[in-house]
Amino acid sequence: MPTPKSTRPTRERIIDAAEHLLRTIGLARTTTKEIAREAGCSEAALYKHYRSKEEIYVRVLKDRLPRLNPLLEELSKDPGDLGVEHNLTRVAEHAVRFYEQSLPITASLFAEPTLKKRHFEGVRELGQGPHVPLEALARYLRAERDRGALRPDADPASAATLLLGACSQRAFVYDASEGMPPPQPVEEFATDLVRTLLRGLLP
Repeated sequence: MPTPKSTRPTRERIIDAAEHLLRTIGLARTTTKEIAREAGCSEAALYKHYRSKEEIYVRVLKDRLPRLNPLLEELSKDPGDLGVEHNLTRVAEHAVRFYEQSLPITASLFAEPTLKKRHFEGVRELGQGPHVPLEALARYLRAERDRGALRPDADPASAATLLLGACSQRAFVYDASEGMPPPQPVEEFATDLVRTLLRGLLP
């Protein structure tokens, strides 16, 4: 049985409220004042738990969206024995779903340059940002190259950019094309994308 909102810890209610607002009105219009009101607490109480709106945003991405960064961190530390194709297909599936959910949240920022600049400065101070999954995937691919699973001349940074770029582009195209469904299910898209990419990476 779900815990009533009023009895949930304040820290969790803040994230619940932020997720709801980010998904319904977007990042640009979501303020700490609105989050506090939605969570049923004061702004002062909000700042006891989180230093900034950016920290709340990062927590929503980590806890409530498909877990792309944790998967990449896991692969960087231990790629396992299932092979590069399996691992990259998992990454692509997570990435598609992550970008599908995060793109509508952040899109409104790009209409407000000052707010966008302030937001990404705050996110970078927390060690986060759009570059983080890209760098983590490149590290994983570099490790696979070093252990001989990829060609010696494979470029991990370019390969990471191609894979994640394709996933984010799919999210952008079909978010912009309202009512137009993607031609492939996520799993099929991820499989075809990875197989195409690996033609230039495998020994």
